[in-house]
Amino acid sequence: MNDTVVTLVGNAATGVDYRETPTGGVARFRFAVTPRRWDRRNSAWTDGSTSFYTVCAWRNLGANLTASVNVGDPLVVHGRLRVRDETLDGQRRTFVDIDAVSIGHDLTWGTSAFKRVARANTALTERPVDMSAAALAANAATAGNGSGSDAGPGAVGKPVHTQPWLSEQDESAAPVGAAGVPTGPL
Repeated sequence: MNDTVVTLVGNAATGVDYRETPTGGVARFRFAVTPRRWDRRNSAWTDGSTSFYTVCAWRNLGANLTASVNVGDPLVVHGRLRVRDETLDGQRRTFVDIDAVSIGHDLTWGTSAFKRVARANTALTERPVDMSAAALAANAATAGNGSGSDAGPGAVGKPVHTQPWLSEQDESAAPVGAAGVPTGPL
């Protein structure tokens, strides 16, 4: 892909507008970026001209953005830059959009409390509950656990990753703190 990826630091200029679409929810808001420069002559900071961008965030990012961002919040936006030209009322206008990959509060200006969202689709982390003995044996044999004859009713061939950022070897060796948070190196 030959996309232009940018990271912008600025403020939310409008409220977040969230809409459901056939391909998933999308959140949109206007983002203001004002450069500041040190003016040596006056010995003071001066603001440059403000640039405005339309930021689009899809699916989970859009839903989380809607619940987290208010007008005026300082943000860091990372995503793909899109420039489009349109003719409106006989005038040619240029619009600059950002398809966001990630958005977060700029902690230079305040604090933020992160709260993890529970996922609705837990199929990737659940253990199978109703497997036949033949399926358990086949699962154990394909996972390299021998012939499958020692597979009991609760046996599963490969471990289910409770910590998806770790590989299978790392997961068994990683120390875990009292809150279930890894305390060892990742």
